[in-house]
Amino acid sequence: MISTLTGRVESVEASSAVIEVHGVGYEVRMAAADLAALHAGQETHVFTSLTISQDAVTLFGFLSPASKRMFLQLQKVSGIGPKVALSLLSTLPPDRLAKAVADGDTAALSKAPGLGKKGAQKIILELAGRIDLDQIRPEADGPSESRDPGARQVIEGLVSLGWRPQTAEEAVRQACDAASIVTPISAEDVPRVLKLALSSLDRGR
Repeated sequence: MISTLTGRVESVEASSAVIEVHGVGYEVRMAAADLAALHAGQETHVFTSLTISQDAVTLFGFLSPASKRMFLQLQKVSGIGPKVALSLLSTLPPDRLAKAVADGDTAALSKAPGLGKKGAQKIILELAGRIDLDQIRPEADGPSESRDPGARQVIEGLVSLGWRPQTAEEAVRQACDAASIVTPISAEDVPRVLKLALSSLDRGR
């Protein structure tokens, strides 16, 4: 089972990205928001789920563990397969999707292409009360701003320069990993992390 991929983005298409890992290119189907955060040449870390059917072997990818958890949770509903689950995640981020299920918001769920009102009602019926919202909220995915003010400072700096928040957060994580910088990021390390993250993002342009 392929659980994660860490490598270079080779290309980004309408519904998938190719990520090269040690010379092997993996085609990964991803939600629209995750694809929008990627660009060719970028180093990335993707959480994955491998699906095997009678006529295809498909690797699905996510930029956050919360998205992967929601993807797997949705498929526990009878009649909901990986394509519809990914469609839902392309329509709503995992925290809003979880809230829609908890609130019984059929209208929000039925906006996903390929689902419809009956499918939305089934999801609510079968998942209501079973989704742990604490495991889905965005702060469960990475360095929380309250726990890592240094990371927040760097991310805010990158965002002010025009980078997407999710892309900035990923660049900060990669910079810390590459330079073995301990998190939470200390005030002394903030300029260094910012420089490393900017260098990585500029190489990926």
